Amino acid sequence: MEDSIANLISTYHELNAAVVDELDEEPTPLEFMRYVAKNRPFVVRRAAEYWKAVQSWDAGYLNRMMGDEAVKVVVTPHGNADAVVKQEDGLLAFIEPHETFEPFGRFLADIQKRSKMGEREYRNVKYAQTQNDNLRNEYESLYADVPKNIPFARIALDEGADAINLWLGDDRSVTALHKDNYENIYVQVRGQKHFVLLPPVEMPCVNEQPLPKGRYVPSEHTDTLGIQLDTEAEPVPVAVWDPDTPDKLTTPYSHLAKPLRVTLREGDMLYLPSLWYHKVSQSVGEEGFVCAVNYWYDMDFSGHFWASNNFVRDVVNGEKMKPAYPELETDGQT
Repeated sequence: MEDSIANLISTYHELNAAVVDELDEEPTPLEFMRYVAKNRPFVVRRAAEYWKAVQSWDAGYLNRMMGDEAVKVVVTPHGNADAVVKQEDGLLAFIEPHETFEPFGRFLADIQKRSKMGEREYRNVKYAQTQNDNLRNEYESLYADVPKNIPFARIALDEGADAINLWLGDDRSVTALHKDNYENIYVQVRGQKHFVLLPPVEMPCVNEQPLPKGRYVPSEHTDTLGIQLDTEAEPVPVAVWDPDTPDKLTTPYSHLAKPLRVTLREGDMLYLPSLWYHKVSQSVGEEGFVCAVNYWYDMDFSGHFWASNNFVRDVVNGEKMKPAYPELETDGQT
């Protein structure tokens, strides 16, 4: 069975180039549907350069539009929201960020201030990343500055966006390797985003493990954050292998992975297909913050795609039958 899984991954790479296609212009609905059918990403440079958001969203404009409106902000010690964290006992856990509300203007000013300070003030990293259709809700004042849908996606998929999200932070925030059950159209507004992408077929490479779940919580007497585990929650299946540290926490298949890398600049648009693993880091723009908007369209669960990926996952997870992270017993690395 191990040889069959390795052959599956190798055959995929023989038939699919390890590149992200770059298109000269937005695709037609038919062209887009071909990418959806192949489950392959693409990027369109400067596709959104004339959006009002891309042309207008500087710090002054955002402050005028949002003012003192309260927004949800997540806080972590090192920018590692929703990430695998090594605890004091050496074991791994999936830790969610501390959540709080604060006026948008104060949040943005803090982001800009900490970007200028750099490494000297590397603590309690803030990020706006609620992923709950926030641009049509808590950021409604900015919603008119972006299209209500991406036309080629709406026509091809025959549905409107399930969620439109705004993401705003600085270059200390990193999104750990994960996947989503959505067709994702991602548009960079300010700064840059750096994506590391893995196709769904590389699930055997990412070392998915059931980890205890917890959350960062503030200390009673200092501004530091500690970890509080949820002892009643079911373990969460999480990818613990990181393509940026490929020799740690590996599986027998990790060496077969061929991560794709793409950087989005202001006005660029990325199609990230459903179930693709992605890790995202970022670089601030001239005003010291990073901002992006994404459109989530529900994936189609019919046909063979979802069922086939679940079959591979079941085979690989059933084949493991080994300690959750044996590498920790030898070298202590995460």
